[in-house]
Amino acid sequence: TVLFQVGPPDERMDFQNRAGGKTGGGGVASASDAGVDRRERLRQLALETIDLQKDPYFMRNHLGGYECKLCLTLHNNEGSYLAHTQGKKHQANLARRAAKEASEQPYLPVPQASKVETKKFVKIGRPGYKVTRERDPATGQQALLFQVDYPEIADGISPRHRFMSAYEQRIQPPDKRWQYLLFAAEPYETISFKIPSREVDKNETRFWSLWNPDTKQFFLQVPFKLERMDSRMDDGLGAPPPSMFLGAGVPAPPPPMFLRY
Repeated sequence: TVLFQVGPPDERMDFQNRAGGKTGGGGVASASDAGVDRRERLRQLALETIDLQKDPYFMRNHLGGYECKLCLTLHNNEGSYLAHTQGKKHQANLARRAAKEASEQPYLPVPQASKVETKKFVKIGRPGYKVTRERDPATGQQALLFQVDYPEIADGISPRHRFMSAYEQRIQPPDKRWQYLLFAAEPYETISFKIPSREVDKNETRFWSLWNPDTKQFFLQVPFKLERMDSRMDDGLGAPPPSMFLGAGVPAPPPPMFLRY
């Protein structure tokens, strides 16, 4: 009597990858067969990704075979050599060679970044200043006019200014609603003004600065781009600045674009 098994085949059997296998022809592939299949897959992968012409350890001998100069092994064809390069022995020798080359390299000191020398001078205090709020009667555009007095400014020095983010300064807790405007001139201390964090209108006819070397006064007009009226800008921050006396050869400032309020 012959008995046949009816139902799904045994899941442990490999019918697809085993060479010469067919349904009902044998059991699960052995460990040696699995190793052969793994090496073949590694060889195919290496053939697709590795260029032997750029491999410094690949050498063809006078007998037509191939050698690995790193591991001193012989191979019959390129596929065998490529499978060898993916093995543990070759990878371990690569790591050992890299460690040896790293230890033999001479110690090179890390180049130091060039240091910018800080200019030192004796500060004589803070300069006098006046801030005036302005508004264009036609468009309603708002602006701030800064007047800073430097009667004892050093020879050959012109005042400088720049804007600073609230997250850049370290004096007050950061607040994205505000920004800072800094003025600096030797030998005075640097002063800053806390102004609304609104976009500045950099149009040349509205955003301008003027340094008068005769009266030692620095003027800067900072207009803000049009937006809704800001309730934080109240009236009463100061009177309009006095008329500026310009010496000979000093260009006059741009015509007033705003009315003070």
